[in-house]
Amino acid sequence: MVFMQTPFSHSVVALFGYAAWTLTLLIAIAAWRIVLIVRDRRAANAFKPTGEDVSPANVRLIRAHANCYENLPVFAAVVMAAHASGHGAVTDPLALWVLAARCAQSGVHLLSTRRRAVLLRFVFFFTQVAIEVYWVVQLARLQ
Repeated sequence: MVFMQTPFSHSVVALFGYAAWTLTLLIAIAAWRIVLIVRDRRAANAFKPTGEDVSPANVRLIRAHANCYENLPVFAAVVMAAHASGHGAVTDPLALWVLAARCAQSGVHLLSTRRRAVLLRFVFFFTQVAIEVYWVVQLARLQ
């Protein structure tokens, strides 16, 4: 099944999408802060890095962004290693699933911290990690 017509592999598209999603969350954090600064509700140098001084939703946004940048290097390293070694076929079939699970994890994180939401968020996180571990094992076997 073809997800999109592109000269790039699914892995490269997923890597770009992952980076774009991480950047989108960062832009949302910046936009929220800019609005507060422009409305004179907060000084530009008065924000706590955790976001708890703004709102619970802001805390979730900042954590969703942090979750992305914490795992992006792992995802990028595995995808790039696979492609650089000529084994992109290892990551291509599941790469878009990793991206979908990452976006779903962030989306659930943004919506709620209730028990069921946290469990669902973990399922999406576990999906990503399980796929990445599978890739690492498959690539190690090819070396």
